[in-house]
Amino acid sequence: MSKVVMYSTVSVDGFIADTNDQVGPLFDWLSNGDVPLDATGDIKVSQPSHDYIRPYWDEIGVTVVGRHVFDLTNGWNGKPPAGIDHLVVVTHRPTPETWNPNAPFHFADGIETAMAKAQELAGDRTVEVAAGDVGGQVLAAGLVDEVAMDVVPVVFGSGKRYFGTVDAQHLLADADVVVRGDRVLHLRYRVRR
Repeated sequence: MSKVVMYSTVSVDGFIADTNDQVGPLFDWLSNGDVPLDATGDIKVSQPSHDYIRPYWDEIGVTVVGRHVFDLTNGWNGKPPAGIDHLVVVTHRPTPETWNPNAPFHFADGIETAMAKAQELAGDRTVEVAAGDVGGQVLAAGLVDEVAMDVVPVVFGSGKRYFGTVDAQHLLADADVVVRGDRVLHLRYRVRR
């Protein structure tokens, strides 16, 4: 079975967007370096960020997101971001009427169904779960193996929380990955069972 990693870029006070779903400077680190992160060359990061993020992106087989993120990004126009093979969208609403049925997106009506589909599609590759409400639900269900975050030195004060509405304590191991990039700190923790 593949590893499940909950992931996002986050402010130092724990937010992945402000109350209006704006990310402000959270993703500035993806354009402040000189090392291309993908084939387009549009994303350029510092060398330490590249050396951490590129192998991580390469291990992802599937990303699980909520319908809110899917709608905000317009479904990435049918092409999963960062070269990911498949995307599983957790939603209780029908698939958009104009959606291309050949796009590598799969719609599931709950986290259990979504995670089963993601595991099937990922094979032995990593299942990434977007932080936020869906990520928090997957963590609360005990299905997350690691928590990964790119911490950016900004304070939002309020907004969309990294762990969503999780209201119970979850213990993490000491960080086994700590990488300092330019205006970002990459952290990864194993979830203690």
